This record gives sequence, C-alpha cells and structure tokens, in this order.
Amino acid sequence: MVEKWIREIKDQCPAEALGMILIHNGIVRATGKDGGPVHAMRLSYDREGLDRAVQEASRKEGVAAVRVWINEGVLDVGDDIMNLCVAGRFRTDILPVFEALLKTVKADIVREEEM
Repeated sequence: MVEKWIREIKDQCPAEALGMILIHNGIVRATGKDGGPVHAMRLSYDREGLDRAVQEASRKEGVAAVRVWINEGVLDVGDDIMNLCVAGRFRTDILPVFEALLKTVKADIVREEEM
C-alpha cells in the first residue's frame, strides 16, 4: 500500500510541489502503554472524522498529498494499525502537518481496546 501511495503521489503531484514524503506505519506492540502484555487489540474508527482531518491537512500550505489507511477489527501483535502519509515541498511545511494529523487520528479518530 505505501509503495502504491508513493508511486501515485510522484505521478500525480507537480515536481515543484514535492520534496518530501513522510510515512507512519503503526503496529500492534506486544506491551501496552502501562507496560503490561498485549495479546491483541480491537480497533475501530470514525470515518467521517478521518475524512475531515485528511481534508483539513490537505489544505495546509506546502502540502501536496495526504493519505491515511486504518485497519479495523481484532488485530494481533505485529499487525498494522495504520498507515499515514503526508507529502509536500519542504520539511518545514509537512512535519507540523504530519505530527498534528497523527495526533488527531490517535486521539480523536481511532478507538482501540487492548485485549
């Protein structure tokens, strides 16, 4: 999926708008935030909220493309939770957008339950 996104972004975005692509690949850890073991997790997310967050991030100055995929259902340790991609001109343009979008997705969009 990530390789496909990169090809699409390079093909679709004007060269002058594209200098960096940042990717986040979140995976299910074997230990929880409290340090205890995690055997699996149940994940769901707010689709409309995600659409709004992606649209908002896409409108930021210097951002050429935004992609987010979130896995849903019961996930085992090592499974992908999400992929998030922000592409644009300069690091100074897209790092803040990338960080803000990731924070929003984790705090407001995704609903997870460790099992």
